[in-house]
Amino acid sequence: MLPVAWSDVQAARRRIDGLVHRTPVLTSQTINASASAHVYFKCENVQRTGSFKYRGATNAVRSLHEPTAVYTHSSGNHAQALALAAWVRGVPAHIVMPDNASPAKIAATKAYGAHVVFCAPTNENRWQTADRIGRETGATLVHPHDDPAVIAGQGTAVCELIEDTATPEVILVPVGGGGLLSGTLIAVRELLPNAIVIGCEPAGADDASRSLATGQRITDFVPRTIADGLRTPLGESTFTIIRHLVDDIVVVPEEEILPAMRMIWERLKIVIEPSAAVAVAPLLSGAVRNRGSTVGVVLSGGNVAFPGLQPTGGEEGVNSPSVA
Repeated sequence: MLPVAWSDVQAARRRIDGLVHRTPVLTSQTINASASAHVYFKCENVQRTGSFKYRGATNAVRSLHEPTAVYTHSSGNHAQALALAAWVRGVPAHIVMPDNASPAKIAATKAYGAHVVFCAPTNENRWQTADRIGRETGATLVHPHDDPAVIAGQGTAVCELIEDTATPEVILVPVGGGGLLSGTLIAVRELLPNAIVIGCEPAGADDASRSLATGQRITDFVPRTIADGLRTPLGESTFTIIRHLVDDIVVVPEEEILPAMRMIWERLKIVIEPSAAVAVAPLLSGAVRNRGSTVGVVLSGGNVAFPGLQPTGGEEGVNSPSVA
C-alpha cells in the first residue's frame, strides 16, 4: 500500500479550499509549435508565496491538532510556504535554511514571520540542525516533501490542471524531493489512468533517475545545479510512490535550464524560477517529443531574483546564490 491515497488528495482539496489560489492555466502558440503539441502551463508561480509549496504546507498545518509551533528545513520555497501557513494559523515557525540559499527566499521567509536558522548546505547538516531545533522548541516537524499531508496537498494542483484543460496525455513535473511529483502521480492515476507522467530533474541533481535505475534511494550527494529548489534528495515515501507510479524521469542538461526559463518569461509574460524551467526544457529540446499531442506542465514556482538572468559565482552559475 502506498503512503498516500486518492482520498487524501480529495480531503486536502476540501481542507485548503479558500486558503490557496486556484492558479491560472496559460498557453503559447509559439511554444506549441516548438513542442509539436498543445501545451498547457499550470501557473503555480503565482500561488501564494510564489510556489506550489503553499498547498502542501497549508494542508499539513491545517491537519495538525492544536500545534504549538512547527519546524522544517528548506532551501526556500517550502520555507516561505510553511512560514506563511503557520502565520495564518497563528503558530510560530522555525526554519532551517542552507547558508547558500537565495537571499530573496531568506528575506521572504523572515518577512512571513519565521525564525530562520542557517546550516551548511548538505542534507546531513540540514537534518542535524533541524533535529536540534525540534528538540529545543518542541515544535512539530512539517517535512518539505516526505509527509503524507504535504504530498496530498501538492496533488491538488494537477487536479485543477485537469479540470481546466483538455485532457492532457502527458504531464511534466519538476522533481527534487519528490512531493509534487508524488502528489501528481496519486491524482493522475485516479483521474487519468492512461496519462504519461514524467518527472524532470536537472543533471546537477539527478538522484531520482539514479535511484530508480538502481532501486536504492540515493541521499549522499552534493547537488550542483542552478535549480536550487530541486537540490533535495527523494524521501522514503516519495521514492516509494515514484518508483511504483512514474512513467519516466528525464534528466535536463544544466545549459538548457535558463533558455527555457527565458522562453516562458518572453512568451507567457510571467516570471518562473529555474526549478520550474526544468519541466519546460524537455519540450524545447525535443526530449519528450511524440509522447502525446496534449501536454500539461506544472510551473512549480516563480521565486527568482532579477540578477538571476545573469548568474554570478560558482561554476558557470551553478549554485549561484543570486538565482532563486
